Amino acid sequence: MTTAKYVYGPVCSRRLGRSLGIDLVPYKICSYDCIYCQLGRTTELTLERREYVSIEAILAELHKKLRDDPSPDYITLAGSGEPTLNSGLGRLLEEIHRITKIPVAVLTNGSLLWKPEVRQELMRADLVIPSLDAGDEALFRHVNRPQQDLTFEKMVDGLIEFRQEFFGPIWLEVFLLAGITGIRYEVDKIAALVERIQPERVQLNTVARPPAEEFAFAVPEEKLKRFAELFSVAAEVITETAGEEVPSLSSGPGSEDQEILALLSRRPCPLTEIASGLRIPPNEALKRLEKLARGNMIATLSKNGLIYYQTVRSS
Repeated sequence: MTTAKYVYGPVCSRRLGRSLGIDLVPYKICSYDCIYCQLGRTTELTLERREYVSIEAILAELHKKLRDDPSPDYITLAGSGEPTLNSGLGRLLEEIHRITKIPVAVLTNGSLLWKPEVRQELMRADLVIPSLDAGDEALFRHVNRPQQDLTFEKMVDGLIEFRQEFFGPIWLEVFLLAGITGIRYEVDKIAALVERIQPERVQLNTVARPPAEEFAFAVPEEKLKRFAELFSVAAEVITETAGEEVPSLSSGPGSEDQEILALLSRRPCPLTEIASGLRIPPNEALKRLEKLARGNMIATLSKNGLIYYQTVRSS
């Protein structure tokens, strides 16, 4: 059975409904090495743009996925690294709009928006969701751990310039960490920057899945709701709880193991999510997970009293 390498899901999301995901870079090529990342440490920290993944290969998989499931709410460019690093981004967006009317969202850390060519390519997106996780250079270095040539000022200027040029909606994700950025003084600094950027909305998030570093802790939801009141634009709390985002996995013969592996390669998941996605009882899902574990294809880890499953990656 042929398994898609770049197109995955759909995943049922609070923000985007049934979202069909596309990976534009291999695991985990990124411009950041965020301490909270659910995918672990960055393996290649870079600002270099090139066609890391063939656009033709992505489109071939997308055509097949849309034949099997023609009606996701969004096609989402996200995945296992920073999608704007792929130099074929603009061409991919153009081709997606040529073959379907499904809107396209781009989830980006916003680190390359200072590049005019990146801003120009993103003009073809229907929705852009960039990130802003700190209010100054010091915490930017601590939380996002960017590639050394990227400054906080350059990143913020890119967000502001993109807002001035892009006429579609921008939802700015702000990821807060307890004791680091999840305190009033730091949120006030971020809110001041948001006033300059002027996105349509702010979405506050925090740690829900096992992070790259053990010292990245979640901000309680009630505290996030109070922080949301500090912003001059509409702000909402989007942090997920276990089982809230459910993978919509296919149930064709022999497909379950590959679908599970495709999902877990992009984020750790608890048993309840996997069972819900497969639409089978948890004990049946557990049998499949145990089989994958015996084959050394997945492993478990614990976070907040929950057991999460993740793929085993070769070193």
